[in-house]
Amino acid sequence: MKIAVSGSIANDHLMTFTGKFSDSLVVDQLDKISLSFLVDDLDVRRGGCGANIAFGLASLGEEPVLIGAAGEDFDDYRSWLERHGVDCSGVRISETRHTARFVCTTDAAQAQIATFYAGAMAEAREIELKPIHDRVGGWDIVLIGPDDPEGMVRHTEECRVRGYRFAADPSQQLAFAGGDLIRTLIDGAAYLFSNEYEAALTEKKTGWSAGEIQQRVGTRVVTRGAEGVSVYEEDGTVIEVPALAGINAVDPTGVGDAFRAGFLAGLGVDLPHEQCAQLGCVLAASVVETTGTQEYRLERGALLSRLRDEYGDEAAHIVDERLPTF
Repeated sequence: MKIAVSGSIANDHLMTFTGKFSDSLVVDQLDKISLSFLVDDLDVRRGGCGANIAFGLASLGEEPVLIGAAGEDFDDYRSWLERHGVDCSGVRISETRHTARFVCTTDAAQAQIATFYAGAMAEAREIELKPIHDRVGGWDIVLIGPDDPEGMVRHTEECRVRGYRFAADPSQQLAFAGGDLIRTLIDGAAYLFSNEYEAALTEKKTGWSAGEIQQRVGTRVVTRGAEGVSVYEEDGTVIEVPALAGINAVDPTGVGDAFRAGFLAGLGVDLPHEQCAQLGCVLAASVVETTGTQEYRLERGALLSRLRDEYGDEAAHIVDERLPTF
């Protein structure tokens, strides 16, 4: 199964604050907020939702096609991704803008304050999917992740017109998006990914109930942090998958991207949705235990061992039979 990933490509600047942001917030003065936090370290890492998901897919033996926009400073990043198995032929290079930049500070409670510079990402709206689709020999599904909003709309609408099966993952863009935009991005998706808060925000902004959203998408996948994942099937079945226990959380950045990569990799080898979610949880654990979104290293035996310990022998056996060598 060929998988394409359309989404942001960015450089991450990750910092850690040893205190808690909440200790510095004065509730009745939030309209005048002016804060500065002294951080202990700075890690400059490769990131962006699209690139993170594509990297995760490649780490599990898939050969994903990355679709997005970056600046002329993308050369080293491109080499890194291609070396790890990502097809970057769908990346547009801007002649005037730098690659997008994500600047994030995480406190001791794993709360985050972040800013995002779009840069070259704004040119994602100039990308047409069909030439890429034809050049790579087609794909079975394209995930449309957080990116330039106009680009997300263009790619979603092109999928509908051309009959490309797509998965919707608006996530970070939900905060600014209005109901009309969100409805456009999710209607007709084969899969809709969100976390628990994003799922509630989607209902609030679209005016659609969870049931009405379910009627407009194939499968809804809702992550719930330490509570695990809920997969809502088209036939009304709900699959509950617990998160891994005993995780030593270091940095939550990119955890959602890793889950999506694991779930999509499972789809790529025709795993049942339950095992797709389990594989996503294992990959997410690998990321949260590491600083940076693409710094983890997977070893097949260790991955299967974690699956077996958490979800049982049968789950590990099913994945082992179908997952390609990596």
